[in-house]
Formats: sequence, structure tokens, C-alpha cells
Amino acid sequence: MDRISIFTTNSEAARFADFEHGSAVFRFAALTPDGPLSLANGNAWVFVDWVMDRLSGLEMIRRLRADPRMSEAHITMVLEEDDPEDRRRALKAGADDYAVGPLGRQGMLDRVLALFAQRHCVNQPQMLEFGDLQINVAGEQARWDGDLIDLRPNEFRVLRFMAENPNRVLSRQELVDALGKDGDPDYLRTVDVWIKRLRQGLRDVGAEQLLRTVHGKGYVLDLI
Repeated sequence: MDRISIFTTNSEAARFADFEHGSAVFRFAALTPDGPLSLANGNAWVFVDWVMDRLSGLEMIRRLRADPRMSEAHITMVLEEDDPEDRRRALKAGADDYAVGPLGRQGMLDRVLALFAQRHCVNQPQMLEFGDLQINVAGEQARWDGDLIDLRPNEFRVLRFMAENPNRVLSRQELVDALGKDGDPDYLRTVDVWIKRLRQGLRDVGAEQLLRTVHGKGYVLDLI
């Protein structure tokens, strides 16, 4: 089943229940000023509030368009009122469209599903490169300096998320949330297994220096 991400700056909306449609499941996720807190699955959809706590919605959109993970996402600016000047500024900042909020779960899904079929065929970025680290998103393979890293699906997704958030301490809970495993407390303990296997895969290709443990806090992927 295809997983499609719907990112939102609204913390309440980020907790909306998943929605299954045909062979796809749409999953709501939080979007912060620092970027998405989970992997962007499929061609991501983004809802940005006009007013945010730490920065404006317009600046958030500009940041998203500069972020390789989100540059091709469909972005909807959620306005507080239907003001022509606000609409113009939203589109100029890089939004694909706009809506007058607040938007509930069904309102968001209606907008996504209206365009989903025609956008679903658009290719995602297939290859992510971080120096000697190459990540084949579609093929779920990673290589270091040309050598294949032996990883299972969950370890691959951990590596991808950490590579997209380099040089930052990621807690076990953040990794669980990123992989869409939240809600099951057993997954917190499973993170240690994922990291152990990921560390072994990196060691086998001579890249063990990339993955660092920060005791009591989490894990870091050190990328230059």
C-alpha cells in the first residue's frame, strides 16, 4: 500500500487519523519551522498556516521551496480570511493554492484527493546524495562510496531520515515518529535494534564514523 504524507503546521491537525483510499493510505504529520518531523512519503502535501508561532507562513513556504525534501510538494496556504492581497502574497511566496481556514480533516482530504490522481504519476526525486552517501529512494538502497550498504527496510528508512536531518541529535521517539510507528511503546526498544543493524551495515562499507550515539539523548548522523 502506498503511503502519502500530509504535513501541516497545525499541531491539532497533525494528529488527525489516517485515511485509506484505494491502494493508498494518507497519513497526517507535523511540520515545524525546522522542517518535517517524519519522512515525506509519496508526493507530499503541505498545509501552512498564515500565522505561526516562530515565523510567518510566508517565510515557512520560502523555506519549504528551498528544502530538497519539500521542493516538489503541493503547498496550500491556509489563510485566516479571504483577502486578495494575502492570496497574492501566498502564491508569490511559492504556494500552489490557498484556502480559508480553519480546515478540518475532511476539508484537507477533499483538497488532496481532488488533485491526487493527476499528481500521483509525478516522479519523486529518486536519488539523494550527501557526499559519498547515496540513497536510492525508490529502490530502497543506500551506497557509501559506491558500495552497497546491507540494510533491511526499517534500517533504510532510519538512515534516510537521519541523512535528511544530519548533524542533529535524534531521540528514539523522533525516529519512531519519523517511521510512522508511533502508538506502539515496543517500538522505542526496537529503535536500538534498528541502530545496531544500521551501524553494522555502515561498518561493513567503512562508514562506521557516520553514526554517533549521544548517551541519554539519541543518535546523530555526522555528515559534512
